Amino acid sequence: MTMDRRDFLKTTGMGLSSLMVIPGIKSKSSSGNNEDSFGILYDATACIGCRECENACKDRRGLTPQGEADLNADTWTIVKLYQNQEENSDYSFIKRNCMHCVDPACVSACPVGAMQKTAEGPVIYDETICIGCRYCMAACPFDVPKYEWDEVFPRVQKCDFCADRLRDGEIPACVAACKVGAIKFGKRSDLLAEAHQRIQDNPERYINYVYGEKEVGGTSVMYISKVPFEKLGLPVLSSSSLPSLTWPWMKAVPGVAVVVASLMTFLYWITGRKMKIESVKVEE
Repeated sequence: MTMDRRDFLKTTGMGLSSLMVIPGIKSKSSSGNNEDSFGILYDATACIGCRECENACKDRRGLTPQGEADLNADTWTIVKLYQNQEENSDYSFIKRNCMHCVDPACVSACPVGAMQKTAEGPVIYDETICIGCRYCMAACPFDVPKYEWDEVFPRVQKCDFCADRLRDGEIPACVAACKVGAIKFGKRSDLLAEAHQRIQDNPERYINYVYGEKEVGGTSVMYISKVPFEKLGLPVLSSSSLPSLTWPWMKAVPGVAVVVASLMTFLYWITGRKMKIESVKVEE
């Protein structure tokens, strides 16, 4: 089988156009830098560990609380207890769920656009276009997205910030369920100002840091605490957003792919031509 010059150009052009429309390569993640986007401030010093936020999250999705030890496909919000084994008085609760990053790595890594960052703040997931590659799970620096390994048609699962409730003018279920004010909902900029004000007014009660203000470019879920955040299980991360670090390499993917495809096509054409010449010689 041979390929003339026209077929060669057609094949290469088709390869280039198909690569350029891959959502994950075409553009960086979207609208997370909106100054009016919503967020959550969690005050670990105020949390009493009642786990009503966990139950509310389960109730919203029609699931029965099972007392899980960590986040999984059916548990999107969980409250854990940290306690210093040497000093019994040094303890704290910590609420874990999706951080809804300002510039999410999961959105940048998704090759089909199943993960999206909305202008309101939530990072949402469209199961109808997900191809199950689980790149979002590998990209997340907080190890949040989980997979339904036991399902016939598995999905990636994580907190969606109650995006449907936000659209209806309501607050997230976990926030509404908190009776002690440990979880506060509002504009991210307002919550940051309040967090710093609480720290300034009560320096003996908090360490002088707001977790989520700068981590990986900032997150929509932020924490203040009296216990160092690494002891509470939160990872130590730089202030650079992960997509900003990976985007220069992602931009190069179409060009590299076209070069490789062109090379392979050329080798295919050379091989076909050589086989045809040998075939003619055998016939002669």
